[in-house]
Amino acid sequence: MNHAQPNPTYYFSDYNSPCGTLRLLASERGLAALYFEQHRHQASWPKLVEQATLRVLQQAQFELDAYFHGKIQTFTVPLDVSQASVFQRTVWAALQTIPYGETRSYAALAEQIGHHGAARAVGSANARNPLSIIVPCHRVIASNGDLSGYAGGLERKKYLLNHEKKIEKAI
Repeated sequence: MNHAQPNPTYYFSDYNSPCGTLRLLASERGLAALYFEQHRHQASWPKLVEQATLRVLQQAQFELDAYFHGKIQTFTVPLDVSQASVFQRTVWAALQTIPYGETRSYAALAEQIGHHGAARAVGSANARNPLSIIVPCHRVIASNGDLSGYAGGLERKKYLLNHEKKIEKAI
């Protein structure tokens, strides 16, 4: 059941990252989306207002700076996943347990959440994760080791995985 208020206002700002410009969207409750340019599976947002001074957007940008400079490995910015289904929230919570610099298969993630054999459903929920990088869907790969899909594009997925491995080795 979705308990989101009808037509809430979402605020946005753009962030220049090493992966290109990211569009950050937030409600008063937390960060709701982080989209790459040409991001697949973007949700529709009823009311968008540009607001770079919203505290949650500023916190997200600060933490992204720290992530890209190798200073943090996890994010603490509050999230607003009120637009997601219960299953999507379960998958996205499991994504946040994948350690920095490591990967998991879709099948392993399905096993972790108690949905044995539901790798495709996990893949679908993963593909619709609107919080790329923050909720690290880039850390999920095919069982055979292939990178498979990524809503932000495979080049960005490769970049993020290589970035985390490079920083991990430096620590």
